Amino acid sequence: MSAETYSPGPSPDTVRAPDGTLLTAPADWSLLPPGDAALTRRVKAAGDHWVVAEKRGRKMFSRGVWAPAATIARIQADLETERSTESFAKRKVADAQRREKVQAEYVEDFHGAVVSFLAFHSAHAPLAQRFATAVTEHATPVGSGTVARTKRIPIERRAEAAVIAWMRHQTTAYDSMKIPREKGKRREVRRMLAQRSKELLEQYRRGVGAGGPCPLLTALQASLADH
Repeated sequence: MSAETYSPGPSPDTVRAPDGTLLTAPADWSLLPPGDAALTRRVKAAGDHWVVAEKRGRKMFSRGVWAPAATIARIQADLETERSTESFAKRKVADAQRREKVQAEYVEDFHGAVVSFLAFHSAHAPLAQRFATAVTEHATPVGSGTVARTKRIPIERRAEAAVIAWMRHQTTAYDSMKIPREKGKRREVRRMLAQRSKELLEQYRRGVGAGGPCPLLTALQASLADH
């Protein structure tokens, strides 16, 4: 059994090992595509297999698991039998309800964390609630891939990062900027825009507002119109 991860080879039945060796899948093996986590997990636990993944940028994308075709077919049949039972159906419903409850609780907690980070003056409390709702609706959906979905940092830092990211895309020209392809340039621009966003937030914390046409108010009005 191999714990290594292989990259796709030049042809459909080949993979490249971490040391660069090109390997051809045995004739009696098949590639199990990604998508069924339970099936993949059981196939990997059953014996010899090759995990195939492709790196794009900083992320790794699964391309499936090579394993004996007979093993895949047997486990697939066993799973289909399990999934056809009434007890499995009830468990799926219970699991879905539990996930929905956990998600609802997280959305509530995250909204509260955003409001706490904003810390707007009481004169702008309604605006803080609208702002927090907009950020939360964007950042918390399961599978959104936003910073709000990571568990690597505390929720307070997730809330701060989500606010700054929302403002970068909604209250600045970041998305239409032509940023030179120089190392560190995009990060520099993001830092500069983050500082502007923090300065705008600070005005609302002091209770003075933006003092003129406010990109935050404009963005929030646009988000309400989209709803």
